[in-house]
Amino acid sequence: MFELGEPGTLAGALVRRLADEPDRALLNGPWSDSGSDNPVWISRGGFLEKSATVSRRLAAAGLVAGDRVLVSGPSSIDLAVAHVGCLRLGLVVVPTNGAYRDAELSHVMADCRPSAALVDHDGWGERLVAMDPDLVVAGTAVDLPDGGPPAVLDRTSPDDPAIIGYTSGTTGRPKGAVLTQANLLAGARSVEVAWRWTEADRLMLCLPLFHMHGLGVGLHTTLLVGGSAVLQSGFDPDAVLDGLAEHRCSMFFGVPTMYHRLADNRRVGDLGGLRLCVAGSAPLAAALHGRLSVAAGVSVLERYGMTETVMLVSNPFDGERRPGAVGIPLPGVDLRLAEGSGEIEVRGPNVFAGYWERPEATAEAFVDDPDGGDSWFRTGDLGAVDADGYVRIVGRAKELIITGGSNVYPREVDDALASHPAVAEVAVAGIGSEEWGEEVVAWVVPADGMECPSVEELRAFARDALASYKLPRRVVAVGALPRNALGKVMRHELRLVDPD
Repeated sequence: MFELGEPGTLAGALVRRLADEPDRALLNGPWSDSGSDNPVWISRGGFLEKSATVSRRLAAAGLVAGDRVLVSGPSSIDLAVAHVGCLRLGLVVVPTNGAYRDAELSHVMADCRPSAALVDHDGWGERLVAMDPDLVVAGTAVDLPDGGPPAVLDRTSPDDPAIIGYTSGTTGRPKGAVLTQANLLAGARSVEVAWRWTEADRLMLCLPLFHMHGLGVGLHTTLLVGGSAVLQSGFDPDAVLDGLAEHRCSMFFGVPTMYHRLADNRRVGDLGGLRLCVAGSAPLAAALHGRLSVAAGVSVLERYGMTETVMLVSNPFDGERRPGAVGIPLPGVDLRLAEGSGEIEVRGPNVFAGYWERPEATAEAFVDDPDGGDSWFRTGDLGAVDADGYVRIVGRAKELIITGGSNVYPREVDDALASHPAVAEVAVAGIGSEEWGEEVVAWVVPADGMECPSVEELRAFARDALASYKLPRRVVAVGALPRNALGKVMRHELRLVDPD
């Protein structure tokens, strides 16, 4: 049994950890209290003190446990402090993408009805107040007046909601996944164990703190183990490589697009000094995995998680890290493939409580266990498990292409076409066909200085790797593939680009 220990909450566990050795360095990054434009360090004790101040100010503004708070801003010490201050008061954080437009913001506002917003984006205060005149708005530094009775902190229970994370929306309108204090603790604890994460580790963290990769894994686990992290707002290869050396970092987390840019940098060998490099949020191409291994001596560890579950599967820290595979289930996670479809189903203490005020969507997302055990969450991802237990993601259930009665997994076709020398990027999806039901169409970003290959060229190129029914019947040249903020291709938007 995977034990979370007392008190069974993320907030309680990290407060206990950070209270030890209060003068020890914790986070480096922009901080409004520093009086400097340059990144600075905050200690464990300073972080706890500032987060308690945030809690008191929010309580003085009338917020109580269970109220939702929209939180958004560039990565900074202020943002991390505001986030933890909310959790310590029992508030429910709604991490929000700073790139959202009014339609996306208004959807989140209407759906979860926050009582306050802590934001650090130009014009957001006015935009949010226009949507809800009663909303309490402050900066991520929480410039609210102090006062009132002392706030009651760190009294949350394991089943109390802690975050509403809005799904990335690759297949439709985002839903709010409600993660409890225990869910967040379990997710962080599992990677602490699996990746041998200790207080001696220092993480270079340039992932956004509105997404589970940067927030639920990077920040939460750093705080939980009492390690340290360098926060960079946005990704710049040279800034990352400079920071790794300056701060003697031991770990780096990134998405595949970041690793592509690092691999192209003349200083890519600097990654070789790290204890661990982790990739996630989108598939890491086997060819890129190989490039980094040769150029930097780094075997990137790929893993798999979701907004609804934090982390699920990881390549092993000790043992073979297989390109193209996301690894084996993390401690506490049960995983199976649904009979017939191959959809990945999971359960464990990290799996969310359900979608915010969406009982029908929640019911559809879970499958009862015939033996009376915990229900299984349907991830929507299609998987395969090899003889050694390594999991591969082969596609999304909703993205499955059925052509002539045969199933085609888009990821498999993507991988086969991507190695064509004239292809910089490629993604396939199904387009309705009277003859075939659906036919496979490939959207291709041509390599620099090259023409987009014809459908005949691509079919001939991939014929040895794919069955004939999986080969594309049409090719569409595009300047870029539609992606969300974390680099995932939004296949449903491909269909908006006319294949004719």
